Amino acid sequence: MTTAQISLRNVSKVFETDTMETHALRDISLDIMPGDYVAITGPSGCGKSTLLSILGLLDSISAGEYQLDGQNMAAISLDQTALIRNHKLGFIFQSFNLIDEISVLDNVMLPLRYAAKPVSNEQMYQQAKSCLAKVGLSHRESHKPAQLSGGQQQRVAIARALVADPKVLLVDEPTGNLDSQSGNQVMELLSELNLQGTTICLVTHDSRYADMAKRKLQMLDGTLLHAPSGENA
Repeated sequence: MTTAQISLRNVSKVFETDTMETHALRDISLDIMPGDYVAITGPSGCGKSTLLSILGLLDSISAGEYQLDGQNMAAISLDQTALIRNHKLGFIFQSFNLIDEISVLDNVMLPLRYAAKPVSNEQMYQQAKSCLAKVGLSHRESHKPAQLSGGQQQRVAIARALVADPKVLLVDEPTGNLDSQSGNQVMELLSELNLQGTTICLVTHDSRYADMAKRKLQMLDGTLLHAPSGENA
């Protein structure tokens, strides 16, 4: 039997201030299998992005358990968290988060500069070029991000997310800043990557794009309206 790549059990997240508590996630249980493509939908403020931040080790849980490849993420140090995030997880955001002062190729190489194992300049160069070829932007490698369209910038962000060969892509509203044609191209690219074996967890408000995933899950008021794994909600 295949083991879940990501497993959450009874996960909650509470944001506290001096005067109030906000329960962003409530008792979330979820399994994501290798090669899965999961779309998480729901109204604004329901906890989708908080859940993705938990999965991406950008935030910690308040209660419950999170396992990635069978390892308990609550039991690791901050240094280990950073290494796991860099090695196993790729991130794609609504805002492309590219650095305008450097070239497209240098943007894609950035994760490799912080890799756990040293990577030679030549290897970084070749891996970045390969990832740009995957997203159809080899001819733009020397351009600066500001010289590209929004759709092209998002494809550069996808190449950057892929360059360290992550096990899981975490994707947060990737079409939010794009026109419909560019959005469709980005989503088709994600589907192609999933067919090639990349595990994807997508947060989206767009039902058309959620329908492209293998599993569509819904959130409401910090809860996930589905069984832990298997069938759609």
